[in-house]
Amino acid sequence: MRHRYECPLRWADLDLLGHVNNVVYVDYLQEARVDMLRTHAPDQRADELAEGVVVVRHEVSYLAPLTFRFHPVSIECWVTEVRAASFTMAYEIFDEDDDGVRTTYVRASTVLTPYVFATERPRRLTPEEKDVLAPFLEEGGPKSPRIEPVAPWEPGHFPLHVRFSDVDVYRHVNNVKYFEYLQESRIPLMRDLVEHLPGAGDTRVVVAQTDVDYKVPILFRPEPYDVWSRITHVGTRSFTIESEIRDGDQVLSRARVVLVCFDPVAGRSVDPGPEHRAAMVAARDA
Repeated sequence: MRHRYECPLRWADLDLLGHVNNVVYVDYLQEARVDMLRTHAPDQRADELAEGVVVVRHEVSYLAPLTFRFHPVSIECWVTEVRAASFTMAYEIFDEDDDGVRTTYVRASTVLTPYVFATERPRRLTPEEKDVLAPFLEEGGPKSPRIEPVAPWEPGHFPLHVRFSDVDVYRHVNNVKYFEYLQESRIPLMRDLVEHLPGAGDTRVVVAQTDVDYKVPILFRPEPYDVWSRITHVGTRSFTIESEIRDGDQVLSRARVVLVCFDPVAGRSVDPGPEHRAAMVAARDA
């Protein structure tokens, strides 16, 4: 069984291209997940599963751009795995016409673990919670590979300042905000790589895939954290940036983002050009 949620769009969800920003989709996933658990377990079990969990991993594939409109977008969510102390949910964000033909914008999965916030420790799923999840269980798809450690590289360093509004009721930075932090950190990296190259201002990129591992909660404080990023792969029309969010030597999160060079007028992927590719290859090999 799959749960279907109708998610309203906001004007503030859009990016410079007029598309729903890659960060915002993760917020949509969170809304759909909470709606599913509260709808189908309308008692204390719902609160425990909807709010008393932390995200361990996100895998998000961006398939097509979604633009603003006044009617909601549909989200289906279901469960692909239930383990002793975690469960995995899958999602599809889509529109469906009268003939049942879908336009799919995002496919994603989330690994979650129940968490005791008073002691800051994960816990096992109860039999009752497994009973709530069981009707939604379907076979899962392929998983993304492990994200490797990222060696610090000074051009890829970004001081991360946490805003008070980034923090949830449990005083942790909300899982959605990590996607925003990754976006903020890669913008100056890409600017510095290509700002002196011919046609640099014409180069646009869109996010094709984002995988994030959450290892240690990020907390609000006045001192910045460190984001270390580097280009790890350069393809014909795409490239990959891997990042770590750190507090000193402690790794708080790891991420891998695949970006595609994009022509907003033609609405398709493009070759970045030899100068841009050379700059990215040089950064990859640094």
